[in-house]
Amino acid sequence: MLRLTFPPNRPRPFRLLCLGAHADDIEIGCGGTVLRLVAEIPDLSVCWIVFSGHDAREAEARSSADAFLAGCKDRHVEVLQFRDGYFPFEGAAIKDRFEALKHEFEPTLVLTHWRGDAHQDHRLIAELTGNTFRDHLVLAYEIPKYDNDLGNPNFFVPLTRPQMEQKTRLLASGFPSQSGRGWFTTDTFMALARLRGVGCKAPDGLAEGFYSEKIVWEGLADH
Repeated sequence: MLRLTFPPNRPRPFRLLCLGAHADDIEIGCGGTVLRLVAEIPDLSVCWIVFSGHDAREAEARSSADAFLAGCKDRHVEVLQFRDGYFPFEGAAIKDRFEALKHEFEPTLVLTHWRGDAHQDHRLIAELTGNTFRDHLVLAYEIPKYDNDLGNPNFFVPLTRPQMEQKTRLLASGFPSQSGRGWFTTDTFMALARLRGVGCKAPDGLAEGFYSEKIVWEGLADH
């Protein structure tokens, strides 16, 4: 198993782009990874975009983003108003936002949806991410749900137990509108993290899994 380390002598600040179709997608799919990056990278700059959030869901999305990004001074949170479940039919307008975004923010790392996700909104965001950020490190997260579309991720971010507990605590407090959903529970999120932790021999047995379609090796910097 190969390991990736972001070098401390990067030529520019670390710029993280988080993309989610719905108000809680980023937090569910990569919340633990975001918490790690905020804690470990002092010069972190974050652009966090949620494409569908209306009324109470918008308030939840903004409050939750602030909680997950606490400690990150350079952050931009945007909640758009595209219609939940109808993204493929609003594709041109969503594509326009992506076209503008690539001129506004040059990311070091992009966290987004997986192309194999069964939800049509998730898939469209995944496809547009790949079309827009063709020369960037893109990691696609997974969302557990009824569609039975979990796969076998090939990139892992180990998490400590306190980090994972913080993620689930923030999810529970940040999205009260989802508390009635049978799958939106702490044990669901911990169970998936445990499985991904097994998959990468994580020290605390917990991890988040991602899909990477393309990574280019530029050589060994010290040789």
